[in-house]
Amino acid sequence: MAVHDDCKLKFLELKAKRTYRFIVFKIEEKQKQVIVEKLGEPTLTYEDFTASLPADECRYAVYDFDFVTQENCQKSKIFFIAWSPDTARVRSKMIYASSKDRFKRELDGIQVELQATDPSEMGLDVFKSRAN
Repeated sequence: MAVHDDCKLKFLELKAKRTYRFIVFKIEEKQKQVIVEKLGEPTLTYEDFTASLPADECRYAVYDFDFVTQENCQKSKIFFIAWSPDTARVRSKMIYASSKDRFKRELDGIQVELQATDPSEMGLDVFKSRAN
């Protein structure tokens, strides 16, 4: 599975310049490559992010999560989410599962990984508990 250069470039912009709040990636099966499907502006919320994940299709996503530590420090962590809803096609789930590690290696700087099959597995409470 190839990774389109745009994936790496946009991820670097999110990581270094915080140009985006999130990026949703899609595997283009015909071209056998991972492409950028959606870029979330920094002003968008967590709700905007979850709304951009299809209910019945797999995706990869990166989310720049801002939080405040117990010491009252403003911090952020970059989350990688492997979104694989139960309702997705079996073939699609297999392709995403087998390509995940290779794709993740292309994105240098991911701090936390989440695997989610339904929205409750990637709720804000999950992000908060995994960020600390």
